[in-house]
Amino acid sequence: MIVTMSVKATEKEIKDVIKKVEGEGYHTQLFQGEKKAVIHVWGVTDKERLMRKIESLSGVEKLIPILQPFKLASREFHPDDTVVSVDGRTIGGRELAIITGPCAVESESILLEIADVVKQAGAKFLRGGVFKPRTSPYSFQGLREKGLEILARVREKTGLLVVTEVMSEVDVPLVAQYVDILQIGARNMQNFALLRTVGRFPKPVLLKRGMSATMEEWLMAAEYILSEGNSRVILCERGIRTFESYTRNTLDISAVPVVNRLSHLPIIIDPSHSSGDWQYVDALSRAGIAAGADGLIIEVHPNPAEALSDGKQSLKPRRFCQLMQELKEIARAVGRQI
Repeated sequence: MIVTMSVKATEKEIKDVIKKVEGEGYHTQLFQGEKKAVIHVWGVTDKERLMRKIESLSGVEKLIPILQPFKLASREFHPDDTVVSVDGRTIGGRELAIITGPCAVESESILLEIADVVKQAGAKFLRGGVFKPRTSPYSFQGLREKGLEILARVREKTGLLVVTEVMSEVDVPLVAQYVDILQIGARNMQNFALLRTVGRFPKPVLLKRGMSATMEEWLMAAEYILSEGNSRVILCERGIRTFESYTRNTLDISAVPVVNRLSHLPIIIDPSHSSGDWQYVDALSRAGIAAGADGLIIEVHPNPAEALSDGKQSLKPRRFCQLMQELKEIARAVGRQI
């Protein structure tokens, strides 16, 4: 619910409304505009009772119910686009965010080789998995803390901000010490304990859509993070599971305009996991930017045939550099930049 205060509302009247709302057990957030104050209320379970309690309070102009089940993530709650700022870099807004790197951190030398190339091409964020949720327990599971240490050293050498996936709430404090953005993978999109935990840490969260999740379920997962006080959430469409077998998943390009209508949160596209094949990454990347995505997360590896994880969907560095030149042209055509 949104409580709009009148232009003449005093500071005391605003505080009285907040006190009354919080006395009913709900959370509030005050937005002080140039002319009037707006109080956002979430967690409301009895809308009619709350409206009766506050509609007659001095200074209240009107009450606006939020119709969507995802309150904090909805555009009704926050009409303007959210731009997530990370140490001077942004995700959302006019500049597109390009996050790239290997599926898994394998060694410092390989990661540094990739980082140097992608930075020159225009990327500002480096990805690399250190905890790997693999289908088979016998597949490479990641370097864990050693991988985090490698990410931190490569960040120090290159200036690229680093992104990695966290799989368990017990690992969040450790991972948060090393990385700039915490990633929640598709398999953990509805791991609610993990969502609440990252919501309590002062780190941006990249939330991937579950492989069988509806858009509402995805936004409700974001709501868990937002409800814990972390407003820096980035959505990632990484393909959903369908009957099609020629690609690993099916990129739901419609998620971009739909999310942009429903939510203020930035959304990026993962063409690597959605296709599962490097041959389609270029086309899906171009489509994502043209559709209005705020960025891309692309896997790059110097020798995909020997990659320890998902080599088939990784671009070689030279191909990535060529793609970046194409994307700059598309970005300009849609009023964005890289």
